[in-house]
Amino acid sequence: MNQDQWSTVDRYFTDLLAPADEALAAALADSHAAGLPEIAVAPNQGKLLNLLVAMAGARSVLEIGTLGGYSTIWMARALPADGRMISLEYNPTHADVARANIARAGLDKTVEVRTGAALDILPELEAEGAGPFDFFFIDADKVNNPHYVEWALRLSRPGTIIVVDNVVRGGAVVDAESTEPAITGTRAMFELVSSEPRLDATAFQTVGVKGYDGLLVARVVA
Repeated sequence: MNQDQWSTVDRYFTDLLAPADEALAAALADSHAAGLPEIAVAPNQGKLLNLLVAMAGARSVLEIGTLGGYSTIWMARALPADGRMISLEYNPTHADVARANIARAGLDKTVEVRTGAALDILPELEAEGAGPFDFFFIDADKVNNPHYVEWALRLSRPGTIIVVDNVVRGGAVVDAESTEPAITGTRAMFELVSSEPRLDATAFQTVGVKGYDGLLVARVVA
């Protein structure tokens, strides 16, 4: 199999199970028009996040890495009417695009996008008593993945779900000699999760329109 076939299969799944609607299509189009990097989750991955939030019975979600709000919309749609979601975005331009996309999707009363470095905002959330959150999606700068997981634990409860994106790095995650920050950060995150008794986790590889990568899914057990 090759990239073309992976993408064709992804489109088949998406057309049948996760078809785009106006708000989702516009979120991608406006993100592209604003020059945001083309790194949003694939539609079938967005639907997976939507299902995971729903299956977890989550009422509160914290996302680290908003980009243009595409994944945000998928997850926020799975929340109940009184649910809440906070999404953290470092880049002010990205955050503005995301806010507009979220508002067009009718979710601006559910979702708050905060701008700044996540490692600066997370202590503020703790001080505000914003947690515990029921669901975390971590999809930001990979070098800080261990710190983001540590903060997710601090702002969680037993039963909270933590999902970390882009953990395979095209297979380079197994390169113990790598000095590339995204690889070293991802490997440090895996080592943290594997040694953390409060987490029960697995990871899996994915192929599709986004190439070869994967996800880590963890549940807080204590």
